[in-house]
Amino acid sequence: MVQQLMPADFAAWRDDAQTETGSPAGLPVLLDVREPHELQAASVRPDGFELVTIPMGQIPARVRELQDRFGADHPVACLCHHGMRSMQVANFLAHHGFTQVVNLQGGIDAWSRQVDASVPLY
Repeated sequence: MVQQLMPADFAAWRDDAQTETGSPAGLPVLLDVREPHELQAASVRPDGFELVTIPMGQIPARVRELQDRFGADHPVACLCHHGMRSMQVANFLAHHGFTQVVNLQGGIDAWSRQVDASVPLY
């Protein structure tokens, strides 16, 4: 089962994941699975993590790309608008061998409310 993580707890997760990877090249990944128009409306700024944007519908075709680029043991946090699409993607990644995947519960909406109020609500 994929772990649910509140955005307020993301920084601690990121810091733990960074310690585990042990190298700047191994920054944890925040995988934003929203559509391009949603990314234009609101987006997070990378801060101690690598931001990767792939719309949910493209994940099945690009899962190998993620595996090759980061490895199945790389920490990945999935993000969408409210946490439903990202949960589906997190489960998909876990099913395809990713071992350190979490879902950001409440999505970018909760991120704006808990982490960074400068991220617009939409």
